Parts: sequence; structure tokens; C-alpha cells
Amino acid sequence: MVEFLPLPPSNLVQGATYYQPLQTSPAHVELGDPAVRVMTDLKEVMAVTIGPEKTVDAARERMVRHSVRLLLVIDDQETVLGLVTATDILGEKPLQFIQKSGGRREDILVRNIMTPQEKLEVLCMKDVAAAKVGHIVATLKKCGRQHALVVDTEGPGQIQRVRGIFSTSQVSRLLGTEIQTLEIAQTFAEIQAQLAK
Repeated sequence: MVEFLPLPPSNLVQGATYYQPLQTSPAHVELGDPAVRVMTDLKEVMAVTIGPEKTVDAARERMVRHSVRLLLVIDDQETVLGLVTATDILGEKPLQFIQKSGGRREDILVRNIMTPQEKLEVLCMKDVAAAKVGHIVATLKKCGRQHALVVDTEGPGQIQRVRGIFSTSQVSRLLGTEIQTLEIAQTFAEIQAQLAK
């Protein structure tokens, strides 16, 4: 039997600091800077997630606690089932769900208002790696969304993994100018179809 001895303690010295995630946001970016400078890289920063059976109020509290406006919705195997944003929770979706299905706001689950995986369009990391901040701004404006997910494929089975997130609020802050997008629950194809009418 191995005997484990306690480690010797010491005092925390005045002026001590702490480790933070490797990714730090630059103070300011320009439209011509590499797009990855404004992407939240999930290889560097832990994704904030929630299960589909949690209430929308629990999702809102989680967003506030982690200072984010988007949660990846995952199952027990950590498969991405969709996403839920602050706009989903605070916008019209809860009211529309209550009007359609009845019940109370406290009863609304994340799965009732999230954008499901099959309706999510994503950007490929290989494209993002070669893109500039201006490309991301143009993409967010065109699709009318507050966020864009970035995926990478790796491994023998070429498994797709969410690698990063672009947020209009973060990009706006780093550019020092407001990016105007209208959050709409549509896919790129639906937008193009409406424009063609």
C-alpha cells in the first residue's frame, strides 16, 4: 500500500494574480485583420452549454452567470442538438410557444425555442482561417444573425466539431463601431428565396 504524504502549504503572497484562458481579445481590430482575431476559439475557451430539458429561465440565468448571449444545446453524449440565444429567450419565441401550446413561461423548455441542429448553418474553419474581419461582418449582416458558428472536421471519421463562435456584440466592441443586423429565424436559403420574390 502506497502512503501518500500531504503537500507542504505556503501563504498566498500580496500581489498574486491568476491564470486566465490563453485566448485574449485584442483591444481593437480593423476590417482587414484576420477573422480569427474576433472569433471565440473553443479550443481556448470552454463552450457554455445547456441541456434541452432545462427551462428557458435556467438558460437565461446561465447566460448571465457566464456573460454570454448564446448557449450550445447538447445531449448526454455532448452532441450538439442546436443553440439558444438571448434573443430567443427574451424575444417573441416564448410568447409564440405559449400561444400555440398553452402553459406558462416557467414551463417553457430550451428545446421548445432553440434553433435545432438541422436548421443551423455554419462556417468552415478552413474558410475562416483565410478570411478577414470584414468578411465576418458581411456574413453576419447578410444572414441577419447575431452569432455564427464555426466548425472544423478532424480525425479518421472526419467528425464535425464546433470550433468557434462569432458574435456581433464582440466584433462591434473590437471594431469600435456598431454592426447592425436584424436577428431573424431564417436560413440563408430562405433569405435568398424572399429576395427573389
